[in-house]
Amino acid sequence: MSSLEQARAALERGDWQRALDLLAHDGASAEALELRAQAAYGQGDLEGAVAAWEDLYAVQVAAGDPDEAARAAAMIALHFLIDTGLMAPVRGWLRRAERLVDGCDEVPVLAIIAMVRTYERFMCGDPEGSREQAALAVELGERLGVRAAVIIGRTATARLRIADGAVEEGLGLLDEIAVELMSGDVDALTTGMMYCELICAAQGLAHLDRAREWTEVMERWRHGVATGGINGRCRVHRAELLKISGPCDLAEAEALGACAELRPWLRREFGWPLVELGNIRLRRGDLAGAEEAFIGAHEHAWSPHPGLALLRLAQGDRESAVSLIADAIEHPLDMPSKEQPPFGDLRLAPLLDAQAEIAAAVGDADTVRQAAEGLQSIAAKYATPSLVAGAALARGRAALLSGDLPEAMRACGIAVATWTEVGAPYETAAARVVLGEAHRVRGSLDRARMEWQAARAAFHAFGAAQRASEVDRLLDDTRRPAAPVGDLGGVTATFKCQGRSRAIGLRGLEQRVPDLKGFRYLDRLLSDPGREFHVLDLVAVELGSLPGQAPVGHHTGVVATGGDAALPAIDDQARAAYRRRLAEVDEDIEEASRMNDLGRLALAERDRDYLMAELAHAVGLGGRHRMVGGTAERARTSVTRSLRYALVRLTEQHPDLGAHLDRAVRTGMYCSYLPDPVAPVRWDLGTG
Repeated sequence: MSSLEQARAALERGDWQRALDLLAHDGASAEALELRAQAAYGQGDLEGAVAAWEDLYAVQVAAGDPDEAARAAAMIALHFLIDTGLMAPVRGWLRRAERLVDGCDEVPVLAIIAMVRTYERFMCGDPEGSREQAALAVELGERLGVRAAVIIGRTATARLRIADGAVEEGLGLLDEIAVELMSGDVDALTTGMMYCELICAAQGLAHLDRAREWTEVMERWRHGVATGGINGRCRVHRAELLKISGPCDLAEAEALGACAELRPWLRREFGWPLVELGNIRLRRGDLAGAEEAFIGAHEHAWSPHPGLALLRLAQGDRESAVSLIADAIEHPLDMPSKEQPPFGDLRLAPLLDAQAEIAAAVGDADTVRQAAEGLQSIAAKYATPSLVAGAALARGRAALLSGDLPEAMRACGIAVATWTEVGAPYETAAARVVLGEAHRVRGSLDRARMEWQAARAAFHAFGAAQRASEVDRLLDDTRRPAAPVGDLGGVTATFKCQGRSRAIGLRGLEQRVPDLKGFRYLDRLLSDPGREFHVLDLVAVELGSLPGQAPVGHHTGVVATGGDAALPAIDDQARAAYRRRLAEVDEDIEEASRMNDLGRLALAERDRDYLMAELAHAVGLGGRHRMVGGTAERARTSVTRSLRYALVRLTEQHPDLGAHLDRAVRTGMYCSYLPDPVAPVRWDLGTG
């Protein structure tokens, strides 16, 4: 068996490295280059895959084979489309492919060009251009035997029908495509991309049932079959759904796993998993971690809203929250994206939902009403349960502010019932908080407490400790007993390490529990109230090794005691590829300027700004490569999980103490204990 045959066999069984090893000695024949491109892609080397396709393009041009050269160019465009979000290189390679087959009518590459054009137009916000190319991709694919073009063209058509408001028709078309994909007769790359499309369509509609169903199908399919970034994309979809259903810790783990898997693949679109990570951390109450993720998404030219605006609200910066969400609605960021609706009303729904929440918090009744009207219009057009529930809650907020309590209770009741039915406990609890407030204003304190108690229990089960603490404060205001849960001002609490156990005592009641890792972190925080500790310092102390750097300002210095070696932010091959992309973007800018295509020019200039920022980020002083590592992020996740688990165990023994610490302990890259400065708890931390 020749080395090429052995490489092909290795590819078929998914042994990418073996295939690459075999191909390393096989020269640069056309067949070897195509196999190398496929093996590099499977191995997780996007730039290596693109480089092999570029070499194949050059070989075919030199050999005088325009059809095969055009196919290589179209495949390069396809990879840029699905993995980078940079549209200027996509257009540049499509133009090369089109020039090579200009005047030909019956070559299969025409169908591939049409299918890539379909999504280039879709992602650039040109629905009519996308519709035209989708019809062409289906017609050419059927006539010339390119099944991928047929599947992709039909999927785009379905998404466009949904955007038109023909939701049932579009979902019906997507169901038919799902059946075809499940048959196993479609190639793996197309299958993975289109499963992702099905889920993105459902997520854009907030159609949770469909999204769950298709995500489960994709999850079962992907193991041992999916290549490239498809596994990571599936994990983002799982994180999106866990963000709705909970638990939050599992959602964060999936989001972090997705970020790790997608970093070699996505360029601009890496903002997508970062935003989901930020949203999940925001729900958990990890405000510092959420900020890191949202700012990272913004650095990748991806809109961090509405999450960042809601984060500002949670941080108490109401003025910034109001300004940010208003600007995001007035000037939505044009992002070449398949993951989020790139045009139409659907992309405004989450922004309006957040605006209603923020405006209600600041008492701006007019803005809440306008946001509610916008959401009602979208829900009437697309009519999925989640959109209906979001619109109902916004109406409830507006009615509560205007004093129409019967309408507030009716609308919030619809939101609670609908969110419960679709399996969204966090949203249900948020709606219960507003419904409880309506009952409180009406004077029905018992009804208010019932709603808030249900909300608190749901937030706790979900993992949203900060939201649960907020509801605790609402309950404190209406609780008749003199000593409400968590009211510990001025008391002394015992928290002593005794060998492998820990004595925890309060008001004469003392329990002994195993000394969990999270308790040792907590002990360090309690020993210095108000001080912020970096997670690596907490890990170092817990392991018995102190940081080797003196404190800097209010934060402690950080010295990693182990973990990953630092790695370049992007390697030499990626830097060279970025520079090639910049040349392609410059060509697109020049052509757009010549044609006076201002929309295309703006998109190309954003591509250029993004690539320049990426290169600048990767190069330090004197041209040295910047280095990154995963140690701190893993420590942040581990410390947060350990602390939260310890607090749950402590709450089982001492509910009052647990409620107090839930409110006072802050987690993130920096952790701290922030007690009430007026009546702080005194802690006895001595060893017993």
